[in-house]
Amino acid sequence: MQELEFLTFRPELAPYFEAINKQWIVDMFTLEAADRETLEHPQERIIDTGGQIWFAKHAERGILGCCAVMPKGEGAFELTKMGVLPESRGLKVGEKLLQHVLKQVQAMPVDRLFLLTNKDCEAAIHLYERNGFVHDQGVMDTYGGSYGRCDVAMKFQSIWSEEAPGTN
Repeated sequence: MQELEFLTFRPELAPYFEAINKQWIVDMFTLEAADRETLEHPQERIIDTGGQIWFAKHAERGILGCCAVMPKGEGAFELTKMGVLPESRGLKVGEKLLQHVLKQVQAMPVDRLFLLTNKDCEAAIHLYERNGFVHDQGVMDTYGGSYGRCDVAMKFQSIWSEEAPGTN
């Protein structure tokens, strides 16, 4: 696969954010009210509150994936709505996108970075583990109720380190 270009959110990219995420959520789970609110209003729910959304773009294939970091208060940010088009899975798009996001987060006012997922997302969980996330009951206790499907909560171990795992 050729190099990917990483784009930050612009309003004209919002339909990709919604479509990519709705596709995997509907395929695996049920689209919840919290999903709809975030996916249909990314500017208001993520960007305007101090978060960011990144997109992975291939020169010939176009937008292949996306990932957001959304503020949750007091320096806590959720890595959320990370998805890759089905035809691009297995090409390391998700890993490259995650590593890009982890580098970008270092310049944001992030004290704690966490994510919420489901045990059925095994490939994603392994990706997160390889890139510095660890399972955390405190995150589950604090934020796990955000989604009915959430049964896995992880925090990023290396948020304050010079180099995040997997980013060198």
